[in-house]
Amino acid sequence: MGNAKRKKIVIVSTGGTIAMIKKGRTVVPFDKGNALVTDIPELYDIADIEVYEFSNVPSPYMTPNTMWELAKKIDEFLEEKGYDGVVVTHGTDTLEETAYFLDLVLKTEKPVVLTASMRNIGELSTDGPRNVLSSVMVAACDESYGMGVVVCLNDEIHAAREVTKTYTSNVATFDSPGYGPLGIVDENNVIYIRKSLTREKIITDKIEEKVAIVKTFTGDDGSILRAVYNMGYKGIVLEGFGRGNVPPQLSDVVEEITKNGVPIIVTSRCFKGRVYPIYGYTGGGADLRKRGAILSEHPLAQKARIKLMVVLGKTNNLEEVRKHFEKHIGGPVNEIEH
Repeated sequence: MGNAKRKKIVIVSTGGTIAMIKKGRTVVPFDKGNALVTDIPELYDIADIEVYEFSNVPSPYMTPNTMWELAKKIDEFLEEKGYDGVVVTHGTDTLEETAYFLDLVLKTEKPVVLTASMRNIGELSTDGPRNVLSSVMVAACDESYGMGVVVCLNDEIHAAREVTKTYTSNVATFDSPGYGPLGIVDENNVIYIRKSLTREKIITDKIEEKVAIVKTFTGDDGSILRAVYNMGYKGIVLEGFGRGNVPPQLSDVVEEITKNGVPIIVTSRCFKGRVYPIYGYTGGGADLRKRGAILSEHPLAQKARIKLMVVLGKTNNLEEVRKHFEKHIGGPVNEIEH
């Protein structure tokens, strides 16, 4: 590194398996687990390291408000306190949601890396220390500036928008189906092979937490979708089939809800490809769009929900919301495309 100035990296710990131990036949949070995350001598050869314990909870305990507070803390570290990069340790279950939320709302373009482990700190061949070490390398790398929030596990670097957890227990669980990794960590080298061109920033001073996901199924008569609307949700993500299609009985319910000013974002249970208004039959994606639904260009429902919460923090105008989700769909909504 020659005479290059040493980077200042802060590790923000939130908990998760990376800070848990085995107790009997189960795995539970360890009160000193976050501290052990940084008990890796090699870290201090890479950069000046500081640790901030944000929380110590399993990632299913994360909430939109928690993510919002985490985002503000990260901007504080990078924009106000002058740190060069942040590594966030997190549980794997909801890591992709927190990562995407941060990618949307953070003001900073400095490196922010989320990492985790699939094996607890007391387990044979735990992957936590290596993942933290690799993530600090990524955070300290000059080329990481402007790459957006990334996820680094198993020596692969993934874009927050694209990555998802694909396996319940395997250490190679995180993947970006249809996209592939941004790069890799190989020994002491951070190597980027591409850059995501689908990133966006939605700077807002608030979010709308009351957004639900409804997954459709064969024979769905729309009663669940209507019940969720009646519970007072301000936005709904409807996970459909294929290109964004649902059983015919849902069409009238979709139209009823959107006419009352509540956005319905249609995604797909497929994790590759785009939702698109190609099918004009009742319940098809084109029909739903004609009835007021908005088609998400990102198929993953959990990612669409995160984005909708952020968008609704800025506007609840349905056509303004549509502009955030249908950037490459085009065509008037009152026509059925073929």
